[in-house]
Amino acid sequence: MKINKDTVLCMSLAAKPSNFGTRFHNYLYEAYHLNYLYKAFAPVNLAQAIQGVRGLPVRGCAISMPYKEQVMALVDELDPSAQAIASVNTIVNTDGVLKAFNTDYMAIQQLIDEYEISPNTRFALKGSGGMAKAIAYAFKNRGFENGIIVAKNEKTGTALAQKLGYVWQATLEPNQADLIINATPVGMQGTAWQDELAWPTTVIDAAHMVFDVVALPENTPTICYAKSLNKTVITGAEVFARQALAQFHLYTGIYPEKEVFEAAAQFSRTATTQ
Repeated sequence: MKINKDTVLCMSLAAKPSNFGTRFHNYLYEAYHLNYLYKAFAPVNLAQAIQGVRGLPVRGCAISMPYKEQVMALVDELDPSAQAIASVNTIVNTDGVLKAFNTDYMAIQQLIDEYEISPNTRFALKGSGGMAKAIAYAFKNRGFENGIIVAKNEKTGTALAQKLGYVWQATLEPNQADLIINATPVGMQGTAWQDELAWPTTVIDAAHMVFDVVALPENTPTICYAKSLNKTVITGAEVFARQALAQFHLYTGIYPEKEVFEAAAQFSRTATTQ
């Protein structure tokens, strides 16, 4: 692709950017012969970065941890997917008007359906931030009533649990949940917790399914340990691919064929080495 004055820019803002988005979106731009370019950034100042999105203009902007809630005050309009959850992961710029969405929510619901997770499943969700909210709402709106929000922050954890009719706990004991979900940075590459398990081994041992939203690396310590026990696992890379697909559609109006999407998702998984 040759960059010129008509090239449309899309971007992502994250405290610790990865190559997942750049590889996924740019692969699809090339596949569909679109004059688009995607670039990841770590903003020095979030408000200034969003003002830059509006003023340049940048067509689309993905929002990652820890900005998913902070950015709400900086946009013009909230889609119902973001308004209900009070968390944003995608901004679309149309003639200087910024509308925010939450494609994480959409991705989680797709995975619930694809893995055929029964609404009767007891689940425990670790975290109470923006991503945890998207997951909790996605499960609630798929009919899951037996949920535990596990969060060190009692205020935010209790608020999320009460809003959805779930239970808050500071810690989780073995056999309290069949499905355990990590929506914290524990296990994320480049953090102080990159080598740690999101859950005690006894909790993972007792679970039937393990879901880790951390996408970098795809095989977090938690996922690796769960795989060693032959548990069913869902990785953060799976979440990323599905939410990024929804973003691509919002930015371009194109919904890729399954084969092209799968090729882009596979290509993006090499992001840790290229």
